[in-house]
Amino acid sequence: MKKIIFGIFAHPDDEAFGPSGALLKETMNGAELHLITLTNGDSGTNPDNLPDLGAVRLEEWKKAGALLGAKTMHHFDYKDGELNNKLMIEASHRLVELIRSLLASAPDDAAVEFMTLDLNGYTGHIDHIVAARSACFAYYSLQKTDSRLQAIKFACLPRTAVPAVDTGWIFMEAGRTPEEIDETVDAREHREKLLEIMQAHHTQRGDYKTVVKSQGDTLGLNYFIVRR
Repeated sequence: MKKIIFGIFAHPDDEAFGPSGALLKETMNGAELHLITLTNGDSGTNPDNLPDLGAVRLEEWKKAGALLGAKTMHHFDYKDGELNNKLMIEASHRLVELIRSLLASAPDDAAVEFMTLDLNGYTGHIDHIVAARSACFAYYSLQKTDSRLQAIKFACLPRTAVPAVDTGWIFMEAGRTPEEIDETVDAREHREKLLEIMQAHHTQRGDYKTVVKSQGDTLGLNYFIVRR
């Protein structure tokens, strides 16, 4: 049975600093991966003072996607940091049309899964919330007439990593409790490859250092809330 995964995220590095371990294991096991980013991340950190950060970040994303084994990659060109209710509705319908077209030639017995970040925004970022809710809209809309859609998975942070509410940047909820987490994927054996994937987002090297330091030996462990 062919497995097809749609990774739907807000920013070009969400797939790398989020569930890259799970995505890499899936493609290594033969899954077909399609990556979608709603923005080009042009409001991210710009340590090199690049005149067109968004264009550079999309090139970094393509490099990371190739390392992950993505078959196709799609960019919706929304403004980083400015996603809202109106754009969520628009993005939702665009996702439905794109995914429907990509599935048109897929086998009838394919197993299709969506992967996105936690509905709480993961780090609390509104763009993450919009991307996750748009992914939900597309998933449940398409599932009504396509039985191949089997699960939508929300990458989340465990309570051990985020023990309490964090207001150091924006409001970030505490991590999920063990009872809330439905699935754990262990890709720690691929640490060097995962570091390479994250390093592809060179302009965001500050975030890379933060993620590597905070995760330590747990880098490659991904946690998910799963809905079917």
